[in-house]
Amino acid sequence: MAASRSARNAPRTRRPRNADDRRAEIVLRAAELFDEVGYHLTSMDDIARAVGLSKPTLYHYFTSKDSILLAIHEEFISILLGRQRQRLEQDDRGTSDLLLDVMVDICDLMRTHRGYVRVFFEHHRELPEASRAKALAARDAYFDSVRGLFERGRAESLLAGDPMLNSMALFGMCNWAYQWYDPRGTLTSLDVARHFHRILLQGVERRPT
Repeated sequence: MAASRSARNAPRTRRPRNADDRRAEIVLRAAELFDEVGYHLTSMDDIARAVGLSKPTLYHYFTSKDSILLAIHEEFISILLGRQRQRLEQDDRGTSDLLLDVMVDICDLMRTHRGYVRVFFEHHRELPEASRAKALAARDAYFDSVRGLFERGRAESLLAGDPMLNSMALFGMCNWAYQWYDPRGTLTSLDVARHFHRILLQGVERRPT
């Protein structure tokens, strides 16, 4: 009886067609479990059950929870880096518009990849040194590309302030949104990004018109 009830309650997922699809499914289900149950309370057994695999088969794809955590980071940082690189290569709009796009990208992750962002930010320090260094290298590349926009804006006499501190302010506002943003609420991720963008570039002080 218990076995049949467990089978009925098992997630119904479309069978991935290849190894990359299977890895993506594992990362997705693991991120959901980490977000709902907690990173430390989720075991490899739990992840295997969630994707309908035996534990030995799961280890064929990922050798540990740490390796899944790193893959979670690679999933969302590759989205951010890919969009940013494409914009810098093809987009000729002004610096302010490009910064808004960066903020939209990050805030929208809180809608599409909230569990990914939350679990990585809260547990990335627990990664082995080599894995943590790999993750930090990707994040540094993204940070540098955003800092480059502030440097460009200062060179064009459009933006003031230290580019590094400005970048830290941008990421501080956007990255922290995973703590409170609820996509089911009245604010869209675009609303949040636009509000943060206005604060970053104009501040909150009311000025006479």
